[in-house]
Amino acid sequence: MTSVLLDRRGLLAAGGSFVATGVSGLLVPASANGLAPTRSMRGGANNYRPGAAIVDRIGRGGFWMTGTVRRAGDGAPLAGQRIQIWAHTTEGYESDQRSHGATLTDQNGVFRLEMPQIVPAFGQPHGHLAYDSGAFKTVFLRPVMRSAKDKGREAHFVLQPS
Repeated sequence: MTSVLLDRRGLLAAGGSFVATGVSGLLVPASANGLAPTRSMRGGANNYRPGAAIVDRIGRGGFWMTGTVRRAGDGAPLAGQRIQIWAHTTEGYESDQRSHGATLTDQNGVFRLEMPQIVPAFGQPHGHLAYDSGAFKTVFLRPVMRSAKDKGREAHFVLQPS
């Protein structure tokens, strides 16, 4: 059984939200109108390989790179979008062809690709991801992990038409 305790601050915040949105705010689903596109990160394109093969897994696996791909403006999920992933791992450097692979998003705009454990390169454990299919502007991401012991990392793309 879950119990929820409201202190004075929480009660005031909830009441203020109700007044601000009114009853209609409770009945209308949240929308993503005006969702800004993701900006490419500095260093994200380092060791990028155009046309990396779509794979079921990179190497022997053990680490999961996951995320979503949505359209800027309305936030609609984008199915069938190609995301390339590469990193410095226990099985190879990020410049090695065997450290690269691509996957496609599902009907909900979600992608998942298993790869070897990411290890620090230049002091930081990080991965690289790219959207580069052409229908939208290319975006490179370089998410840094909190710890080299993490077993997964998420990265989310909001794409702007090219």
